[in-house]
Amino acid sequence: MVRNELSALSHESIGSAAVRQPVRTCVGCKERAPAAGLLRVVVRDRDSSGSAIVPDVDHRLPGRGAWLHLDPRCLENAERRRAFGRALRVSGSIDSSAVVSFLEGVDDRDSPLEKNRQQH
Repeated sequence: MVRNELSALSHESIGSAAVRQPVRTCVGCKERAPAAGLLRVVVRDRDSSGSAIVPDVDHRLPGRGAWLHLDPRCLENAERRRAFGRALRVSGSIDSSAVVSFLEGVDDRDSPLEKNRQQH
């Protein structure tokens, strides 16, 4: 039986109650992790020459998304393997400069993803 990734849930015990968190796969390293700890990126069309991916910190932007750890190595791996094109179902060149800028400015303690993780 094939398990649908969108319906996959992890369980963490907190006292007697189980907390359910959605689990996603990082396109860079292919490891599964809770969605609250990953960065969602979505594609935005720039012009006919290519598309751009932008960070979706609040996990609310419309469109198909791909998930990525906050590790620059995961971004490099995803770009090298052309994983964004496959995950987001786009062809042509993909500009990832907005995601690179975001990852350079992220401090784990003050990260928007850390705030998102605390909300969930």
